[in-house]
Amino acid sequence: MEQRHLGRTGLRVTRLGLGTLTWARDTDEQEAADQLKVFWEAGGSLVDTADIYADGGAEYLLGRLTEELVPREDLVIATKAGSVLEADHRVDGSRRHLLAALDASLERLGTDYVDLWQLHAFDPQTPLEETLQALDLAVTSGRARYVGLANFSGWQLAKAGAWQLAAPGVRTRLASTQMEYSLLQRGIEREVLPAALDLGIGLLPSSPLGRGVLTGKYRHGTPADSRGASEHLAAFVAPYLDETASRVVEAVTTAADGLAVTPLQVALSWVRDRPGVTAPILGARTAQQLRAALSVETLSLPDEIRRALDDVSAPVHHYPDHDWSTL
Repeated sequence: MEQRHLGRTGLRVTRLGLGTLTWARDTDEQEAADQLKVFWEAGGSLVDTADIYADGGAEYLLGRLTEELVPREDLVIATKAGSVLEADHRVDGSRRHLLAALDASLERLGTDYVDLWQLHAFDPQTPLEETLQALDLAVTSGRARYVGLANFSGWQLAKAGAWQLAAPGVRTRLASTQMEYSLLQRGIEREVLPAALDLGIGLLPSSPLGRGVLTGKYRHGTPADSRGASEHLAAFVAPYLDETASRVVEAVTTAADGLAVTPLQVALSWVRDRPGVTAPILGARTAQQLRAALSVETLSLPDEIRRALDDVSAPVHHYPDHDWSTL
């Protein structure tokens, strides 16, 4: 599998990553093992998890599998911290919480370090410099090799990235930002993606298949074995089952028919090759689905199809997202 540098760093990762959101919850140990083995045998390296996935269960499962199934040194393990599973306290960016969470993640993963440690969300109640200091401490202590962010808005990402760059050699530059990005969700193109490109921060798109909708599986209803029918994830899928999304899905399907490939391959190829993207994170339900997604490695969309998909899925931009002089 082809590799790319993660942002403006020396870290190289495969241009498709494996996500573990459902591991130890909807995905049992055997299925997780099958997915990891398929991914590794295809040459994949980047595996993304978080301390809140299955309340730590996903990290624990990944740790067991890297001990028993796949060599640790063959993987680039990324995890996240900062989200809190409390109704009235969803984010904790304090240095105290973050460093304790990192230590707990390392114990569950059964490793001395993670390759990429990411802040899961912005905490408006904690000074940003305190939050970012936790990233620097993680690197200088050897517990993390590289650091990044997730779910930061454009101004938040720009502020954090500029703060880290203000003291080179003292503060650790941000390697990545993980954000939802697909043909059904292009909101980051307004401010987040331009900031990331300017700062040399690599984008790791989550939900690159529009939460599964871009595969076309929901065109004629909700399959009983799909995430849309899942007790945990039905509400997650629902926003992309509207008429606007349907038009995009139909365009993807038409393109797939013309290329003699699947809608999944078309949608994934589109996001993988967008400017600034390092590696979309795949959240497959089964090893078979993962194999289908990994087959996109050999596909590049023709320019005319890419432009057509750009047009049909284009987000609406207004002032000040566009140059005011053009309005």
